[in-house]
Amino acid sequence: MTAFYRLIASQETWIEGEALRQLEQTAALPGMRAAVGLPDLHPGKGYPIGAAFLSERIYPALVGNDIGCGMALWQTDLPTRKFKPARAAERLQGLEGPWDGDLAAWRAARDLAPTDFDTALGTIGGGNHFAELQAVETVLDATAFAGLELDSDRVLLLVHSGSRGLGEAILRGAIDSQGHQGLDPEAPPARDYLGRHDQALRWADANRRLIAERLLDALGADAERRLDVWHNLVQPVDWHGERLWLHRKGAAPADRGPVVIPGSRGSLSYLVQPSAESDLSLRSLAHGAGRKWKRGEARGRLSARQRPEDLRTTALGGQVICEDKELLYDEAPESYKGIERVIADLVEAGLCTVIATLRPVLTYKMRQSAHRQSGARKIDRRRS
Repeated sequence: MTAFYRLIASQETWIEGEALRQLEQTAALPGMRAAVGLPDLHPGKGYPIGAAFLSERIYPALVGNDIGCGMALWQTDLPTRKFKPARAAERLQGLEGPWDGDLAAWRAARDLAPTDFDTALGTIGGGNHFAELQAVETVLDATAFAGLELDSDRVLLLVHSGSRGLGEAILRGAIDSQGHQGLDPEAPPARDYLGRHDQALRWADANRRLIAERLLDALGADAERRLDVWHNLVQPVDWHGERLWLHRKGAAPADRGPVVIPGSRGSLSYLVQPSAESDLSLRSLAHGAGRKWKRGEARGRLSARQRPEDLRTTALGGQVICEDKELLYDEAPESYKGIERVIADLVEAGLCTVIATLRPVLTYKMRQSAHRQSGARKIDRRRS
């Protein structure tokens, strides 16, 4: 019996047919109770991205390979009116390489067990991951904004990354041993997977913290973390008196307070307050704009009319640090749906209200050469 499935999107929102097929197909998995596609829904490798799933069983493939991928927001002490993106860009070097601090002590302070992937801690990675310095564009809910202790005159830092190779290894191990079948939550394979999955969540959280620490250290800035949420995970939930498993595959939580939903690097991001009642969307929200073009397509579509240097300045005046040409084109704003329509769909569905809009000022993706910086100043750990 196929589970209930729903798409939350208006007729104005373009959703690829393959994404809808994947949503329906996923709803037919054994033990599946509900599948919900959000306005940023787009096709993934067999399963759609931008969706949430409620099931009696645990499906590692519905979490994916980037377990714990998510976003964190920091309030920095950098005055927006004095911030110079070009000068900051010069100081942001070598973030792709291993951190040169005392990693063992840093892990111990956060009760983080060592893994084989720890040289990647503090690195952003490829794909749609980024670290972005943002200015507050408009505040629509001053009370909620103040409640988050945000300052509209200071630069914000938004970090999007996950568990890097660790999450991929965990998924590969689960698929190699159990295939794509759902796991009985009480059986040893499920318990083993959940233990590794939870470790990857902690690793991803720590990774975002260290990315921020490295970037802020390079800029000589201090900051305090205001938000951090995971977009890819599975968790037990009490669903109206029944214990079930909620999977998010590219979906922001609607049950953990305010979240940031970013657009492309060439559009605004939205700080939103989830509604109290969100069962309609399986207690989830869109996690971004959602891809419009598949990876690898953008360069062929754009290179005749946009040179790489054209893509390093956005329509909003923001600067982009990305020295990988393929990635620069893959993540071009044109590759994504319009974030304004995605947010409008969520608001019209009664799932959230907008607190503020944030404008990208400097987006860090990747430099070609990764070299260590010397003499890094140790910053105030309290912001983590």
